[in-house]
Amino acid sequence: MSIDHDIERRAVALDALDSILPFDRRDQLAALLTDDDVATLKHLASEGMGDNTLRALASDLGYLETWCQLATGSPLPWPAPESLLLKFVAHHLFDPGKRADDPSHGMPAEVEEGLRARRLLRANGPHAPDTVRRRLTSWSILTRWRGLTGTFDGPSLKSALRLAVRASARPRQRKSKKAVTGDVLAKLLQACAGERSIDLRDRALLLIAFASGGRRRSEVAALRVEDLTDEDPVQADPLDPDSPLLPCLSIRLGRTKTTTSDDDEHVLLIGRPVMALKGWLGEASINEGPVFRRIDQWGNINRRALTPQSVNLILKSRCKQAGLEPTQFSAHGLRSGYLTEAANRGIPLPEAMQQSLHKSVTQAARYYNNAERKQDRAARLIT
Repeated sequence: MSIDHDIERRAVALDALDSILPFDRRDQLAALLTDDDVATLKHLASEGMGDNTLRALASDLGYLETWCQLATGSPLPWPAPESLLLKFVAHHLFDPGKRADDPSHGMPAEVEEGLRARRLLRANGPHAPDTVRRRLTSWSILTRWRGLTGTFDGPSLKSALRLAVRASARPRQRKSKKAVTGDVLAKLLQACAGERSIDLRDRALLLIAFASGGRRRSEVAALRVEDLTDEDPVQADPLDPDSPLLPCLSIRLGRTKTTTSDDDEHVLLIGRPVMALKGWLGEASINEGPVFRRIDQWGNINRRALTPQSVNLILKSRCKQAGLEPTQFSAHGLRSGYLTEAANRGIPLPEAMQQSLHKSVTQAARYYNNAERKQDRAARLIT
């Protein structure tokens, strides 16, 4: 049986995961994964694993299969021997100073070139420790789901990982260098102030993503009409019964990154975001299915939902049009920007967390602490 036929057969099998894996990504994964890998992913989907988790597992599995083939000349073994796990750590977390003097230190050049050629590697230098840990976790999960026992909890791997993280000396990178606060959002909205379908969509997308508590790009892309519920109008000022009424809408988020399968989270939208959303849905005649959809260069609205990556690209495109530096912003800037703006406006942290659905007070409080420190006198001893 030809290799091309095998790839085509796996691509067809991955079509069953249409709602989870974007079409172009399925074709790529079909070339990277084995038949057993595809069967495992379909089994996990049937078991009710969350879409975001399954999407990350599929991506990590494709990377691991390719890395192993390039690094060892053989497919990924199940279970993986401890020596292979240690090799993975050594290839991805290394001392950049030593690498400059010794090219053989870290990931071999031919492995790196192979990963870049397949568009699986973009960063230079050692990987982010969180990325390495996540891929090892995915590897461990997939091993357990195959009914096998790995050595992921072994002392050798833990020690190697700890030492490698220290040697790589890579500072923690923010997901978005700058937050999309209220002033930045205003510039982005001005950049899509037209009445074309793409302007209506992007305006609604930005307002919804921000006003709903800074939703993750995956949550924005996954939003469906069936998740929207009209609520009774509310007062513009809760303390003034004579203030004008504003439209209100609830968004059901269901399972998110920080919730369990039993949770049924929802957030409220009030006023301008609701009007923008309904304006887009009306223009696009969308009554069911994905809320935010692809639009081709001729303005035709596709039935397929945007991918999480598309949400990120839309934000960067609007940043460029607004005269902002796109490399300084990512979709996560909407999430950090929401909490930063809430802090700037004096909204209590618990109230903001009800909308953002942050589970960790410590994590959410970072944005508040940064905002408050800018008001401190301690930083103004010499000005």
